[in-house]
Amino acid sequence: MRSAAPGLVGQRTADGIETCWVPRDQLRALLGAAQRQAFEMLFDLTAIDERVREHRQEQPAADFSVVYQLLSVSRNRDLRVKVALLEEDLTLPSICDLWPNANWYECEVWDLFGIRFDGHPHLRRILLPPTWEGHPLRKDHYARATEVDPFSLDAARQDREQEALKFCPEDWGMQRQSDDSDFMFLNLGPNHPSVHGVFRVALQLDGEEIVQAVPDIGYHHRGAEKMGERQAWHSYIPYTDRIDYLGGVMNNLPYVLAVEKLAGIEVPARAQCIRVMMSELFRIASHLVFYGTFAQDVGQMSPVFYMFADRERLFGIVEAITGGRMHPAWFRIGGVAQDLPRGWERMIREFIDYLPARLDEYDSMVLDNRTLKRRTRGIGVYSSAEGLAWGASGPGLRATGLDWDLRRKRPYSGYEQYDFEVVTASGGDCYDRAWVRAEEIRQSLRIVRQCLDHMPAGDYKARHPLTTPPPKDRTLEDIETLIQHFVNSSWGPVIPPGEAAVAVEATKGMNAYYLISDGGTLSYRTRIRTPSFPHLQMIPLMSRGLFVSDLIAIIASIDFVMADVDR
Repeated sequence: MRSAAPGLVGQRTADGIETCWVPRDQLRALLGAAQRQAFEMLFDLTAIDERVREHRQEQPAADFSVVYQLLSVSRNRDLRVKVALLEEDLTLPSICDLWPNANWYECEVWDLFGIRFDGHPHLRRILLPPTWEGHPLRKDHYARATEVDPFSLDAARQDREQEALKFCPEDWGMQRQSDDSDFMFLNLGPNHPSVHGVFRVALQLDGEEIVQAVPDIGYHHRGAEKMGERQAWHSYIPYTDRIDYLGGVMNNLPYVLAVEKLAGIEVPARAQCIRVMMSELFRIASHLVFYGTFAQDVGQMSPVFYMFADRERLFGIVEAITGGRMHPAWFRIGGVAQDLPRGWERMIREFIDYLPARLDEYDSMVLDNRTLKRRTRGIGVYSSAEGLAWGASGPGLRATGLDWDLRRKRPYSGYEQYDFEVVTASGGDCYDRAWVRAEEIRQSLRIVRQCLDHMPAGDYKARHPLTTPPPKDRTLEDIETLIQHFVNSSWGPVIPPGEAAVAVEATKGMNAYYLISDGGTLSYRTRIRTPSFPHLQMIPLMSRGLFVSDLIAIIASIDFVMADVDR
């Protein structure tokens, strides 16, 4: 392709995102210029092992490539920057000084691909144990435990593992206040702090005041992206349910949208409406969990029981429609698994008529509570600019006053047809993050009611040949569709070569899948950009100078699950 600028090479992609390759020595200059041009957020940073990829036409020679995806909120624009690297020289300059959230992303690329970032303040294993050998997202790293010798732990190895777990404060940016002073530490975890997931926060304290708070993640890592390389496009859908395990089908949505963009599949209007309705029902379910546990973490015991009861009532509807509850894995490439069952309208109408009065009670019980307000107002504050610099999204960003919601700014699945308000607050503290989510439940009810009243007729799944699986009734009509059903369900559809990233406004913020097809039945690269990963990285920013009790309120207000962080 023709160069877009000296040294730059453009690339066409299925998602239409402006993409360019830049030489390593020009990387920081280009990224710095992009930041000055109002690309406020480093949306994602990842890598690709290119060594066995066949379809790389019009791309520079590379053994590995590093991908920077930038987001301009003010201009509503994306930019993807790629750097080609050869195996004998896998180094790049760090950009932690440009976007602070690059810290964890660069650690992740080093951990999983072995690419170093010169100038990084603390490049380390972040998802895997410090003694792990190899880099798992390389193509020559094993994918299954059966591909290596059985695990054994003799006394010498156990000693090495224990030694590697020792915490060295200086490595984490902690400093003594004077030569004759020592550190005072409090380890929060690695059990379930405030029952949000298995992670640790190492606290450096001055009395009860937090001098430094260092999140330590990776205890929940299961290799979800590696699994994406050995599952057919269709059979990987249930794995997506387990990322934000409170989000249900909301996890399926960006994945199937990205596959559909690669395959050129147009989803019928009825299927789109069903997807929106089910996604908003799971947004309600997730926010109810947040609302109840937030109150519990700050000291209220009763609300969580009432809210979980309402969530159970909602799960009864989900089960009646999909056959599953928390993890129905119900969306499909091209649509949804089945059409809506008889009686779905009555169940949903009863629920959306019932819940508003309950929400009013919850607001009186929780958000109007004076003790909760004292514990959460003015605590864990950050501004819109800080949120963008750290990669914050969703209610955590809208609580700072920024009106940014992908359902409105970049409508997908027909969201442009729905009448709802984007909820924002102005304080950017723990209280506002809770208030925004509580109000979003009401807006989700509003969207669900519109789905209920205006559900289109027609197909629940596209009739495209790569739709997986094809509608069952057609398999009884002609042998070609029966063969297609068998092949797509067993081997999986063959998706054309290409790259596509699709982001949605998930329960906790912007969730995106960046998929690369090499023209086969498996994904060549599955990248999952989750909202919780950058949100946890903000804990030091939000908690420094506060007290340990404030940290509990901060953790509660983030609304994360560790599977969404570690993947």
